[in-house]
Amino acid sequence: MSAKKTSIKVEILGESYAIRSEAAPEHTRAVADHLDRAIRHILASGAVIEANRAAILAALQITSELFQEREANQSMTAAMHGLSAEVRRMLPPAKRGDGSMA
Repeated sequence: MSAKKTSIKVEILGESYAIRSEAAPEHTRAVADHLDRAIRHILASGAVIEANRAAILAALQITSELFQEREANQSMTAAMHGLSAEVRRMLPPAKRGDGSMA
């Protein structure tokens, strides 16, 4: 069963948007605020003056950050699995568990 969707008003670049989401209202506001700051940062740089282009550049920047964090998470997970396998090999056979990570 899915969580109940709630509607929340957020403001991005001075425009109001009603967002329906299963996420907590605080999360939705934080996401909208992050996007608003990213777009404003690009506009303030002077490289782009059109809001729609700045929004696309901000979306690309945020997506790039997401991909980098996913890669870092995958690397950390692989390192943890490797470390867990090393520790498991050091344990006495009776303490090694089911061996699914060995």
